[in-house]
Amino acid sequence: MRILIVEDENSLAEEMALFLRNEQYNCDIAFNGRDASELLAVNLYDFVLLDIGLPDYNGLDLIKEAKKYNSEAYFIVITARGELDDKLKGFNSGADDYLAKPFSILELHSRLQAITRRKFGQSSSIIKFGDFALDINKLQLLYLESSVNLTKKEYDLFSYLVLNKGRVLDRLQLVEHIWGSFYEDDFDSNYIDVHIKNIRKKLGDFDPANYIKTVRGLGYKFEDV
Repeated sequence: MRILIVEDENSLAEEMALFLRNEQYNCDIAFNGRDASELLAVNLYDFVLLDIGLPDYNGLDLIKEAKKYNSEAYFIVITARGELDDKLKGFNSGADDYLAKPFSILELHSRLQAITRRKFGQSSSIIKFGDFALDINKLQLLYLESSVNLTKKEYDLFSYLVLNKGRVLDRLQLVEHIWGSFYEDDFDSNYIDVHIKNIRKKLGDFDPANYIKTVRGLGYKFEDV
C-alpha cells in the first residue's frame, strides 16, 4: 500500500512514516501543500494522511484537487482542529476518516486497516482461497497450518493482487503501489514478471491451481479458482 503523508510538523511526519514503513507501507512525505499537490499529480496513492492546517494551502481544497488525480485514494484528515464543524467540513470535502491531534500511532494504524478492509470489501483481516489464508494484519500467507515463505516484495505484490480480486492490474499500477516509483535503484523492467513467476512456483509447491492469471498485453489478475 502506498501512502502520502502531508504534515508540516516535521517530527510528527517522520514518526508516522517510520512506523508505517516498519508495517510494510510505502510512504512519501510532503511538508507543505505545494509539494503535496505535485506528488498527487504524478503518483497513485492508496491513502493520503492530511493535516488540513497547512501554512501554504487549505487542506480541504487539497482533497478536492487530489481527487482529480487519485480518485481511488482514501483520505484521513489529521488536524489539531477538533471542533465538530471542522469534521463536517472535512467529510463534506471528501475525507473518509478524521483524527484529532494528539493521537496514537496505533490508532492511526487501526484506522488504516479498517479502511483497507472496507475498501476491498473484506469483513475480516483474513482472506481465504482454496486451502490458503492470507492474513493482511500479520502479513503472512498460510496453507493449512504451513507458512508459505514469500519475500517481502512477493508478499506485497501477491496481497495487492488478492485484495483486487478479479481486477486486471498493469505493471505500472503494481510498481506504483508496491515499489513506489520506476526510478528506485532496485527496480528494472522485468521485476514484476520475475516476482510473479516466483510466487506461482511457491504457491504451486502447495497447490497446483493457477491463482494468478496473465492477461496478455495488459497485466495480471488474481482469481479464486
